[in-house]
Order: sequence, then structure tokens, then C-alpha cells
Amino acid sequence: MKHNRLVKGSVLLLALLLVLAGCGNAANDTNNEGNTNSNANANAGQNDGAAQEGQERVLTIANPADIQSFDFHNNNTTVSESVLVNMYDYLIQRGADMELEPNLATSWERVDDTTWAFELRDDVTFHNGDPFTAADVKYTLERIATDEALKQHSLYNNIEEVTIIDDTHVEIHTINPDPILLNRLSRMGAGMLPSKYIEENGIDAFLAAPVGTGPYKYGSWAKDDRVELVKNDDYFGGEPQWDKVVFRAIPETSTRVSELLTGGVDIIANVPSTDIPRIDLSEGTSIVSSPIQRVLQVILRHTEGSPTADPKVREALDLAIDKQGIVDSIAGGAGTVTRTSVTPGNFGADPSLYEQTLYDADRAKQLMEEAGYSADNPAVVSLSAQSQYKEYAEVVAAMLTDAYFEVNLEILESSAFSEKLSSRTFGDLFMIGIGNSLFDASNNYNRFTVERNTGETDYDNSRVEELLQDALQNMDEASRTEQYQEVQQIFAEERPAVYLFQMEGIYGKRDAVNFDPRIDEMFYAEEITSAE
Repeated sequence: MKHNRLVKGSVLLLALLLVLAGCGNAANDTNNEGNTNSNANANAGQNDGAAQEGQERVLTIANPADIQSFDFHNNNTTVSESVLVNMYDYLIQRGADMELEPNLATSWERVDDTTWAFELRDDVTFHNGDPFTAADVKYTLERIATDEALKQHSLYNNIEEVTIIDDTHVEIHTINPDPILLNRLSRMGAGMLPSKYIEENGIDAFLAAPVGTGPYKYGSWAKDDRVELVKNDDYFGGEPQWDKVVFRAIPETSTRVSELLTGGVDIIANVPSTDIPRIDLSEGTSIVSSPIQRVLQVILRHTEGSPTADPKVREALDLAIDKQGIVDSIAGGAGTVTRTSVTPGNFGADPSLYEQTLYDADRAKQLMEEAGYSADNPAVVSLSAQSQYKEYAEVVAAMLTDAYFEVNLEILESSAFSEKLSSRTFGDLFMIGIGNSLFDASNNYNRFTVERNTGETDYDNSRVEELLQDALQNMDEASRTEQYQEVQQIFAEERPAVYLFQMEGIYGKRDAVNFDPRIDEMFYAEEITSAE
């Protein structure tokens, strides 16, 4: 089905970009759209996509970035998880409807506030032939819970111990009550690892030849180029439908689009609105889209000395941004404005802040004047963004410039952005799209606890701190919801972040495959079928 709403929205973008052409001095463009991946070009036109009957059945997906590694505990990007879920299994997983369902665990129950009991499948083997048992659950969860160097550690450090009852029964004990333990076990960081294999050969050997229990096995990895997976004939869920699944890393949007149109790939992620008509109107390709968990937002420093430490400046910044205009133009209509990052479908959402915006350019200028700024004396701020959000950042910078801000815009590639994020070295503002793999408000707001935001935003509100800390252990859903809704109302006034809109995932696909995007942005190859 062709998506005319997106096609029409992209027309508005062209006019807006002409306006931005005069604002080029505000941007430091390191996106290098003109450079292309030589390996990607070498494969252009080679149809290694969904094969005809009788041929090897190959599914090829193009992402804007590569995985970080094959250590499921030491990745922190959605792209990595979207690939690795095909190799590794969770005890519990989210189905296409995002409901929790059995996977390696067949059932579970809460014994008390700090103890959960799980029954495991008895017919699962790792790719190297080792049986999956309770020992693997113990090794996996205790590793992520105790190794502080792992990127996923902070989300699992409440796990105190895993007790083996027998090969198919375990108990997971937490230090404190954990209302979202099941959510944690269904996301990156909880992919089951082969304890015997790693203990005998070491983690480095495992990373060189990784094995999981999933429907696809490791084939090869050419870093920053492609990951190739091959089907696991011994998969407990039945014979996989694809002989091979290839994930190509193609950062350049123009190259991804060309690869789709020439048959080099079957699905591409992160289609820019300017390319929607080209894909949707071409023979054999189409656009598919779906709301995703990701909310595009601007994080603001409250650090003394920063212009955004002034609440009037923060409010002016919020009011100066025409969120709906950005959705209609840059996003091609694919998004929903919001004043909260906890969107519907996530625990703790406050619907009164969703589909809301406060755009008022005149009031923004008035507030800036009250704060002591003017066209001749603008508030000088820095704004950093990843290259994939370059157009959004440019538009926001232009809107802020009209409201008595002087914006020093910094556009960074993913690795450089991640480094600054980890080291907390951003200036006044940074733009980021944050998803929610936990499907819980804690995922969005724990970054604003004093321990975690010191040096990043330096936001400090004792009531917020109390609410967030209590909610981490609150097993009563009703009062826990109220706690997170109160936090959202406070944030709407104090603005440690300005939320722009809930994004939609926009994908291009060949008509030879059936693909329904998931709200969690995962590519489960077994959910993608051949239409031929």
C-alpha cells in the first residue's frame, strides 16, 4: 500500500530546506552524504535479496550502522539488538503485539517480592550442540549483574543470585523488589549465553565464534560492512524459513535507497522523507511505517553558568520550537507531538501530556527579553546531534535563532556522539532519539536521578529524586503509575528535556517480501516472509 500522507509531507520539506540553505553557517556537517561505502557499491545491482523458489533463500536488510559486538551484554544500540535477536533468545520475549510471551522459559511466577521462579524448555541446544540448561541462565544473569564494565550492567545489577533447582528450574533473586524484572528479561542484556562454551574457551574465543540458541547462526562479520547469519537446522522452534540473513551497514542514506531500488537489499531502515516518493512510486518497492518507541528530544543543561539554567530560557526554548511544523515537514507527517517521552503503551504514561505542544514564538521572545536577551544580545548555546538527525537539528537551530538564541550546531557521527554521551561532555543542549525497550517509564526517567545525571544535565529536584527511587521498588502498579505521572508533570514545567515528537519508523522494502514494522524496531527474520 502506498503512503500518500508521507509523500505529501515530503513536499513541504523541500520548501523548508530552501530556507535552511541560508543558515548553513549554523551547521557543522560531518554527515558526508557524498561519500559512499565501496563495499556497498560493489554489491549494488546484485540481487542477493529474497530468492526465487529453488534458489538459496536470502533476506538482506540495510541498517544505518553496524552492530557493536556479538556480546549481547555489551551493546547499547537498537541496531545491535535488532540483529542479535536472531542469534540469541531471551527467557521471555515480546510478540508482534508487544505482549510478553514464553520463549526459553515456559512459565514463571513471583514467589515473593524478591524471588521469581522459572521453568525452562528441555529441548533447546546452542549452535555448538551444547544443551541449554539452568546453568546457562545462572551464568548469563550473574555475569551481567556483576560485571560493571558491561554496557547493560546498570539495568541488571539488582539481580543478587540465580539459584539452580534442577536443569529446567531456576529462581532469580533480586536485592530489592523489582516491579519490571520480566521486562528486563525480554530485552538486550538478557540474551542467554553458553556457559560451558565460554568457561572452557574464554570470552574472546566466544566473540570470535559466537553461538546462541536462536533460529540463525553466526556466519561471518565484516565490521562496518555486513553480518551474515545462516539458518539453524536444529532450532527448537522449527526450521527457519531463510537460508541466510544478511544485515548490511550502510550509513549513507542515498546508498541505502539506491541499493533497495536496484535490488541489492530487501529492506532498508531510516528512510528520509525526501526519498519517500522515489521509493513509494517505483515499481517493485514501497514504503511501510509504524510508530516506534523512540521520542526525539533535546536534553538541557541546568548547570550554573549555562543559559539554560534559567527556567525562563528553558521555557522560551520549548515555546520557540514548532514541533508540529517539524513533524509535517522534516518527518513527512510521520510522528506525534508530545510533552512527555512516556508514550501510550508504556507503563506510567500520562495521556494529558501526549499529542500536546506549546508553540508560541511571540511568547518565547518575550520570555527571552525578561531573561535579559535580545536580537542584539542573544543567548549563546551549543547544540549537538547525531548525523541521522541533522535536518531536525538544523531546523530547531533556525527556530531558536529567531527567538534570540545564537546556536553553535555540532553534527556528529554515531561513534563520536556515543563517546560524548558516555563521557557527559555535551555543552548546553544535545538532541537524541531515545527508545524504550523496557516499556516502562523508568527507562526514560532514571537518567535524571542525581547519580546518573550529574555532569550531563545537573538537574536536581528532591521530590523527583524521591519519586524515582521509590518507583524502582514499588510493586503496586496503581501508586507506581501515579509516581511517574507526577514526575512527568514536574518535568513539563522544569524541562530537563524538551520532548519534540514520538517518531515513526519509516522503512523501504521490496514488494517481494512481507514486512510489518515492529514498534520496538526489531528485525525478527522469522516474522518477515517471502511474497513470491
